[in-house]
Amino acid sequence: MRALSILFRAALGVTAAMALSATAAFAQLDFDTKARYAVLLDYESGTVLYQKHADERMQPASMAKLMTLAVVFDRLKSGQVAMDDEFFISEHAWRDGGAGSGGSTMFAELDSKVPVADLIRSVIIQSGNDASIALAEGIGGTEATFVRIMNETAQDIGLQDSWFTNATGLPDPNMYVTARDLALLARHVIREFPEYYSIFAEPSFEWNNIFQRNRNTLLDDAIGVDGLKTGHTEEAGYGIVASTTEGGRRLIAVLHGMASETERAEEARKLVTWGSRNFERIAAFGPDEIVGYARVYGGEIGEVGLTGEGQIDLYVPKGSRRCLTARIVYTGPLMPPVFAGDRVASLNVWCDDQLIQSAPLYAAETVEQGGLVRRATDALFELALGWL
Repeated sequence: MRALSILFRAALGVTAAMALSATAAFAQLDFDTKARYAVLLDYESGTVLYQKHADERMQPASMAKLMTLAVVFDRLKSGQVAMDDEFFISEHAWRDGGAGSGGSTMFAELDSKVPVADLIRSVIIQSGNDASIALAEGIGGTEATFVRIMNETAQDIGLQDSWFTNATGLPDPNMYVTARDLALLARHVIREFPEYYSIFAEPSFEWNNIFQRNRNTLLDDAIGVDGLKTGHTEEAGYGIVASTTEGGRRLIAVLHGMASETERAEEARKLVTWGSRNFERIAAFGPDEIVGYARVYGGEIGEVGLTGEGQIDLYVPKGSRRCLTARIVYTGPLMPPVFAGDRVASLNVWCDDQLIQSAPLYAAETVEQGGLVRRATDALFELALGWL
């Protein structure tokens, strides 16, 4: 392990550039998928192991309900809402999300009251649109107000290119997400609300004497999948956000834009199985260990140390240890102030000429603006040599 670490560090370089960012397209290695959009994310490190059109906007379908649930779980965790609270089934929830709407529903009765715990189970297991609207109205007063909370929460989580217009995921040309954002959203739900996550693995739910099975068929496939959410509209196709603990670590997979339920299940199964079995983990940098440095233009010090989010592990295709090279990539120059904990760079890892991993890097300390002499020196340096 020590020899491998030294070999890896010897190959580590630094690049300050726009062209090589964390969103650079990954080489496909020995895997591809029929899904139009896909991401495979390592839960612990946030490292992307596979991506395909991960930053293109797409309609979320019912996978938008993960954001609805994130808001609901947050209110539960803060004590603003309780599981045994009862929310009203309004005409909007009944008419636009109930049986007559033609979409997925829990078949709640008009003007009835339903406990929050049951509404949550319906959203997760049955993908109930009526349940989603009832939760939205119970928390926000109106669905429109709740949607504003959804978008504020999306910003707080750090989603980069998502916009929600309803609590259900029903088609709307103004609503969009990216596969990467859905993976980050799933990670947030798993990490922040473990006390509710087990609901995603429940096999069925019955309401109003109507029994429905969980729409996530991967739960029954013995590949460690224990969540999260499926989605489908005619225009967007079939999609899924899934998480598995197969292979000794948790992975989050997002696939969307497939042609059928069968194709969705097959492609998702292929991706999580490939991710679980094709990589071996190599410890590269410990928690808070400095990975490298990024220059800071006009700062009180000339560079800032970079660390990972906890330990940085490499996930290397089996049989490929000798192929590793790596670069620290950031958009330079960094301008002060740079605050400790700011995400400022990425550690990109290649196997031969294939980008196989991109791990986020964070400033290890705060760098304030430097004095006049420091700023002048950096200005002369840039004028003479350009920014490297």
